[in-house]
Amino acid sequence: MPRDRPKISVRIISLLGALVAFVAVAPIQIAQAVKHDASKVITIVALGDSLTAGYGLSRKEAYPALIGERMRSAGYEFEITNAGWSADTTAGALRRLPEILRKKKIDILIIELGINDAFRGVPIEEMRSNLQAIIDQTRARHPAVSIIVAGMQLPINSSDRYVRTFGEMFGRLAEKNRAALIPYLLEGVGGDPELNQPDLVHPNAAGQRIMAENVWRVLEPMLRKIRERPAVL
Repeated sequence: MPRDRPKISVRIISLLGALVAFVAVAPIQIAQAVKHDASKVITIVALGDSLTAGYGLSRKEAYPALIGERMRSAGYEFEITNAGWSADTTAGALRRLPEILRKKKIDILIIELGINDAFRGVPIEEMRSNLQAIIDQTRARHPAVSIIVAGMQLPINSSDRYVRTFGEMFGRLAEKNRAALIPYLLEGVGGDPELNQPDLVHPNAAGQRIMAENVWRVLEPMLRKIRERPAVL
C-alpha cells in the first residue's frame, strides 16, 4: 500500500462521486484569439480538468476565456487554448500533452491538475512525477515557455499527511522549476454555495470570474515581461 495513500473521509467520498464521475466531454478549443502581427501574439495554453474546462457552463464563462477578455482590454495580441478536460488526471493530461505541444509555439502554460488524482488516492509521488513530466516535455518542445502552476487543496481540514503533502506539492513543484505559482486557484470560491453549482464542487459563472482574477494576478506580470521582450529579427 503506498505510504502516502490517504484515509478518505465520508465527505471526500461524496465529493469523489460528484467530481470524478464526470466523463471527459470537452475537446481542446481556442477560447479566445486576437491576432495581428504573428510575432507579437502571446500564446497561452490552459491545461486542466473540469475547473479549467468550465464544467456546467459555456466555454465563454470559463476562466481561460475570461482572462482573454482582460488581455483584449489591455491591448494584447493573443491566442488562448482551453485544454481543460472534465475528470482529467495528471496521467490523463500527460497522455494528451503531445497533441497539445504540436502547436507552433506556447508562450505560457497554465497547469491546473491533481485534484481528481487526490480524490482517487493516487500517491503524491506519482502525481508529482506526472506534473514534472508535463513541465519537462513542454520545455523540451518550447524552451522559452513560461509555466504557471495552479495550487489546489483538498476540501477538508485535516492533519492527515496525504492532505498536507498534497497542498504543499504545488509550491514545491513551482519552486523546483522556477515557475510562477497561484497559491490556491479556488481562493475565495471553494466551499461557498453562492459561487458554486449545486454539487458544491464546480464553480458557477460568478465563481469562475473570481478564479480568473486569481489567475490574472499571477499572469499579468508575466504578460508584461513577454511584451517587453525585444523583437527577434
